[in-house]
Amino acid sequence: MKLTKEIFANREEWLSKGYSLPKFDFEKVQAATKASPFWVHFGAGNIFRAFQANVVQNLLNDGVIDRGLVVAEGYDYEIIEKQYKPHDNIGALVTLKAGGEVGKTVVASIMEALTADSENPGDSNRLREIFRNPSLQMVTFTITEKGYLLHNAAGLAMPGVEDDFASGPVKPKSYMGKVVALLHERYVNGELPVAMVSMDNCSHNGDKLYEAVKEFAETWEKNGVCSKGFLSYINNPSKVSFPWTMIDKITPRPDKKIEKILCDDGVEELEPVITSKKTYVAPFVNAEETQYLVIEDKFPNGRPNLEKGGLYFTDRETVDKVEKMKVCTCLNPLHTFLALSGCLLGYTLIADEMKDPDLLRLVKKLGYDEGLPVVVDPKIISPRKFIDEVVNVRIPNPFMPDTPQRIACDTSQKLAIRFGETIKAYIRGGLDLNRLEVIPLVFALWLRYLMGVNDKGEVFELSPDPLLDEAKKYVEKIKLGSTVDSEVLEASVGPLLEREDIFGVNLVKTGLAEKVEGCFAKLISGPGAVRKLLQQL
Repeated sequence: MKLTKEIFANREEWLSKGYSLPKFDFEKVQAATKASPFWVHFGAGNIFRAFQANVVQNLLNDGVIDRGLVVAEGYDYEIIEKQYKPHDNIGALVTLKAGGEVGKTVVASIMEALTADSENPGDSNRLREIFRNPSLQMVTFTITEKGYLLHNAAGLAMPGVEDDFASGPVKPKSYMGKVVALLHERYVNGELPVAMVSMDNCSHNGDKLYEAVKEFAETWEKNGVCSKGFLSYINNPSKVSFPWTMIDKITPRPDKKIEKILCDDGVEELEPVITSKKTYVAPFVNAEETQYLVIEDKFPNGRPNLEKGGLYFTDRETVDKVEKMKVCTCLNPLHTFLALSGCLLGYTLIADEMKDPDLLRLVKKLGYDEGLPVVVDPKIISPRKFIDEVVNVRIPNPFMPDTPQRIACDTSQKLAIRFGETIKAYIRGGLDLNRLEVIPLVFALWLRYLMGVNDKGEVFELSPDPLLDEAKKYVEKIKLGSTVDSEVLEASVGPLLEREDIFGVNLVKTGLAEKVEGCFAKLISGPGAVRKLLQQL
């Protein structure tokens, strides 16, 4: 049993092992896709294979659409060469359900897999051909937020960008340079309309994509290295749109336990590939069952009826509300609380924390009692039902190998959005900040976490964070088991709690700093203090 086109000749064997298989005519769909591609996706990683590719397969199975996907990879070409092509672009999706069931699907909706490599004439010419085709309706992205950056934090151009600015849409080197060169191809061949849709998990993602594309177009026109009017084309929403989206699906790295399940079924050649750029890819992906993709409905060249695949199409304001519901209240804040408390209590699996009665009670208090009252209901998804699913199904899912240590990464960058926005909403609505207990506790847990000593008094490794060294200085003189009076504590951590860039608000001015410092004082009283305070609250 191989994950190649052989599946179509061995259907009965796959079906007997419990696999869902493609129900469409593969050769017919492939021919139609090559002749009239409608959807190109950049970013050949796990989220795409587990989500968008499976949605398209379901739509093909149901006869809603008659063409499949084209995927392009502009960063790590080995994903295409070493993983996609040997398997004929076919892979397995293993859905890990909270009830213990495992769903197994062979996904064969990707009809072409190309490298966005200017030095690969075959693939780069094919991409240009696709972008010249009037049939192309949407170009989507899961390339991570970093993929849209043209400059680093110091303001210096990212690799290849300066060269691309100077040379124009000829053999671009940078990721965004390649994308904009293809858009330019579409412009010079009749100003053809298209939707450029970021599906990355970052706020107002369409704006991030637009800003990068616009800077290229502006610079190229200024340097006289592109066709005149290209910038106007980019800025004309009836020609090119940049919708906002909100995506939500947990897709961890391919897991060894899942690989064993497939091996035991008789599936061959499942060995993962670790590319020279350290990308870990396998012929299968494992993911949770729950998924959301909410998209601003701006498609100047039209689109298929993707609603039938479970996607939501709405206006920009609603997309924003859904994103805030998820990121500021109903999911991400709960994860951050579990990450910090889990690191301090020695947990290595987020799902196991949900079996801890103290943590479970506080997770519910954080979501339902402190967050939900200030959520703006987006209407298309119920906030209460969303958080019910998070608390009762998604986070407790024992098959999702997510760790508190991973989620604790970059905590300094998350606190303002995940908690600061809720505090601001309380202030705007005239609500009493004194009712907040878990949010101040989370801030205190972060201070305690920065000490790098767990609740048993053992040293542990802190997760990567761009402000880690800077933040640690505020607690470096505080030792576990010491008694620190309020004035000393205020002098030590007070300046940190004033930082709006970290917390989203000045906690001293809001009056919450005193509560945070009070919790922190209890958390440092000695081994077992973390557990004791969690139980008290």
